[in-house]
Amino acid sequence: MSFIRDLKIAARSLSRVPALWITVALTLALGIGANAAIFSVVRAVLLRPLANRDEDHLLYLRQSAPGLGVANATFSVPEIQDLGKGLKTIKELGTFSAIDFTIVGLGTPREIPAGVVDGNYFDVMGLRPVLGRLLTPADDGPNAPGAIVLTYKFWTTSLHSDPGVLGKSVRLESFQGARNAVIVGVLEPSVPYPVATEIIANVVTSPHHLSATMVTGREHRMTEVFGRLAPGATLEAARAELRTAYSAMIGSHPDVYKSADHYQIGVTRMHDQINSRANTVLWVLFAASGLLFVIACSNVANLVLARSVRREPELAVRSALGASAAALRRSLLAESIILCGSGTLAALILAWPMVAILGRYAARFSVRADGITLDFSLVWFGILLALAAAVFLAYIPRLPSADGSRSLVLTGEVRVTGRSGRRLRVFAVMQITASFLLLAGAGVLMRTLYVLEHTRPQIDTSHVLAVNLPVISYGRTPEQVRDFYHNAQRQVATLPGVEHVATGFSVPWRDDQGLSISFAFAAQGATRKNGQDDLRAKFRSVSPDFFATMGLPIVEGRDFRDTDKDGTERVVIISQSLANSLFPGQPALNRELHWTDGVMKFIGISYEPRRIVGVVPDIDDENIIPSPAMTIYQPSDQEGWSGRLFVRAKGDPYALVPAITRTIHEMASDQPVEHASTLQDIRTEVLAPDRLNAIVFGGFAAVALLISVVGVAGVLAFSVSGRTREFGIRMALGAQPRHILTDVLRDGLVIACIGVGAGVVIGFALSRIIGRYVGELPMPGLPSFIASAFVILAAAVIASAVPAARAARVNAVEALRSE
Repeated sequence: MSFIRDLKIAARSLSRVPALWITVALTLALGIGANAAIFSVVRAVLLRPLANRDEDHLLYLRQSAPGLGVANATFSVPEIQDLGKGLKTIKELGTFSAIDFTIVGLGTPREIPAGVVDGNYFDVMGLRPVLGRLLTPADDGPNAPGAIVLTYKFWTTSLHSDPGVLGKSVRLESFQGARNAVIVGVLEPSVPYPVATEIIANVVTSPHHLSATMVTGREHRMTEVFGRLAPGATLEAARAELRTAYSAMIGSHPDVYKSADHYQIGVTRMHDQINSRANTVLWVLFAASGLLFVIACSNVANLVLARSVRREPELAVRSALGASAAALRRSLLAESIILCGSGTLAALILAWPMVAILGRYAARFSVRADGITLDFSLVWFGILLALAAAVFLAYIPRLPSADGSRSLVLTGEVRVTGRSGRRLRVFAVMQITASFLLLAGAGVLMRTLYVLEHTRPQIDTSHVLAVNLPVISYGRTPEQVRDFYHNAQRQVATLPGVEHVATGFSVPWRDDQGLSISFAFAAQGATRKNGQDDLRAKFRSVSPDFFATMGLPIVEGRDFRDTDKDGTERVVIISQSLANSLFPGQPALNRELHWTDGVMKFIGISYEPRRIVGVVPDIDDENIIPSPAMTIYQPSDQEGWSGRLFVRAKGDPYALVPAITRTIHEMASDQPVEHASTLQDIRTEVLAPDRLNAIVFGGFAAVALLISVVGVAGVLAFSVSGRTREFGIRMALGAQPRHILTDVLRDGLVIACIGVGAGVVIGFALSRIIGRYVGELPMPGLPSFIASAFVILAAAVIASAVPAARAARVNAVEALRSE
C-alpha cells in the first residue's frame, strides 16, 4: 500500500511539471516504440517457425561456380539423378522449377508465376492441403494427367476462397506449348520459396520439362532441389555425403565441370536460406533501434537527473525528518514508473503504424514479411524495456547524505557541480556517440542512393514502354506464333504517337530469368585472356528496330533486317565492350563467332558460325550502376524467343496503353497484355529497396540527432542555471558577455567532440568486426565519418546557442544580490 501512495504522490508531483512529463513520455515512446515495432518484424520474419513440418530437417541444396561468377546455381535433371543415388543421410529429394504459365479458364487469361514440381516435393517440404489434396509420386511421368495445386494466397485473393474450384479444368500455356490440367487442391498458408508462386503444377503440364532438353541436358540447369534429413542424421553428415557424391559426379564429367570453374555444392537449412536476404538488414535495423533506445534513455536520464538535483533540498528535508534511503529511492522509482509507463502507452500507439511501415519495408527482402501486423504478444517486450528504464532512472540520482541533508536544509542551496554534473555530461556524450554511429551508417546508404539515383542509364527509359505479351501457342504452329508477333509489331507501329516498336525476350531490370542467360562462345581471331578456352556473353533475342526503340545508335555496321530469318545467313550484333575485348584495335565487323556452350544442343540453338554485322553501345540491363556489358544479340526470327513488346512513344507512353491493348485483343481476344510500364518506372522499382534503406535508417538518424541536440541543450541550460552566480561574479569583475558566450559554446563543443571521438573509435572497430562476417554490408568510410562529425558538431553549436545566449545576458547585480 505504501508504494501505491508513493505512486499517487509521484503523479501529483509530475502534474506540476507537465512539460517534463510530456517530453520524457514522447522520448521514451520513440525509443520503446521503435524497438517493439522492429522486434515484432524480426520475430515474424527471422524467428517465427515455418509452417513446414519438422522444419529443422528441411534442407536447401545449391551449387556454385566461382570461376564463372555464379554464386547460386540451380541443378539439371541428370545432376539431381546422380546426387540422389544411394543417399543415406537424406531421406528424399524434392524438385521445383520456376516457370511462367498463362492460365486460361479462371476468368481473364493472364500470365502467372508458377512452379513445376515432382511428386516428392510436398512431402519433402512438409506441407499440407487446406482443400483437396497435394501432388504425389502418382502425378509423375509423361502419361499422368495434368494436375495443379493453388497457393493459399491466390485462392483467397483471386478466387475469393471458392471451394468450387476443385476439379475445374484449365489450360496452361508456356513457351513450348499448352497443356490441360485439373485443380486438385489448395496449399496451406506457407512461405512461397524460392519464388512467389500462384500455382504449383506437376511436370507433365510443362512440355519443356518432358523434352530431351530437361531429361538429358546436364548443363541445362533450371531446377531447385530440397531435401529432408533422414531420422538421426545431422546437417554436417548430409553435407559430407553430398560433397562426396558431388565430387564423384564432377570427376565423371570433366568436359562439363572444368577445373577453372571451381564447381562446388552447398547445403543449408531451409529456415536459414529463406532468411538469408533479410537476416543482415533486419538485425542491423534492430541494432539501430537499440542505439535509439540508448539515446532516448540517456536523454531522459539527463532530464530526470536535472530534476533530481533541483529537488535535493526537498530530499534533504525528507531525509532530515527521518525518511530512509530506501523510502527516498522508492519515491524516485514511483516517479520513474509513471514516466516510463506513460512512455510505454505512447510507444504502443506509435508502434502500430511503425509495424505496418517496417513490414512493407521488410517485404522487399523477405516473403515472410507480407501482411505483418503488431504482435500484441510482444507487449511484454515494451513493458520490460519500460521497467528496465524505470529502474535505471530511479537509481541515477544521488541521495543526500546525513551531513549534506542538514546543510541543504539550512541553506536551501542546489549544487550542480561534482558527480551530478559529470553524469549529465556522460549521458550527453552517450547520446552523441550513438547518434554519430547512426548518422555514419545512414550516410553510407544515402551516398549509395545518391550514386544510384544519379547514374544515367544507357538507354532512353522515359519514353519506352515495356509490355508483356506471353506466348499463346494453343491451336497455333510455331510459324503462326512468330507471325502473331510480327503483326503485333506492325499494327502497334501504326498507332498515333508511336515512334518505334520492337519485340524481345526480356525486359531490362525486370525479367530476372531472361536477363541471367549467358552462354560460352568462341570467335574468329579473338584475343583470349588467362588461357581461357571459351568466352561467355549474355544472350539476347531481339527483333529489328530494337536499338532504335531503345534510343541507341548503331556504332558500326547495321541493324537486324526483316530478311534475317530462319534459313538465311546467321548474323549477330555485339556490344561495344565485347568488341573491344575480342578484337582490341581491330574491326569487329564480318568476323565470325559460334556458340560452344553445351546447353545449346538442348534449347534449339545451333553451333553454326554467325557473322557479326553490327556493334552497339553497351546496355547493362541487369544492374542500375552499369558495368561493361558483354552481350550478343541474335535476331528472334532466326533463333530465339519473343514475349515482350517495346514501344517508343513521342509523348506520354502510358497514354498508348489502352490503344495497344485494344489492338492486341482485336488480333487475339485471349492474349494477355500485362505489366505495361515505362523502363524508367521499372528502374525506379528496382531502386526501391535502396531508397527504403536510406529513408528508414536516415529517419532513425534524424530522430537520434534531434534527441541528442535536445539533450546537449538541456545539459548546457542546466549548467547555465547552476552557474548563474559564477557568471555574475565574472561579469562584475570585467568579463565581457562574449567571453561567457564562448565559454558555454565551448562546453557544448567539448561534449560533442568527445562523443564524436568515441563514435569514430567504436565505428572503426565495428566496421572491422562486422566486415569479417558480413561482406555484402556497406561499411562507413572516412567520408561518412567526416560528414557525420560535421553534422554532429554543427548541431552541438546550434544546441549550445540558446543556453549560451542566456548565460551572456546574466545580470551581474541580480546574480550577486542572490548572495
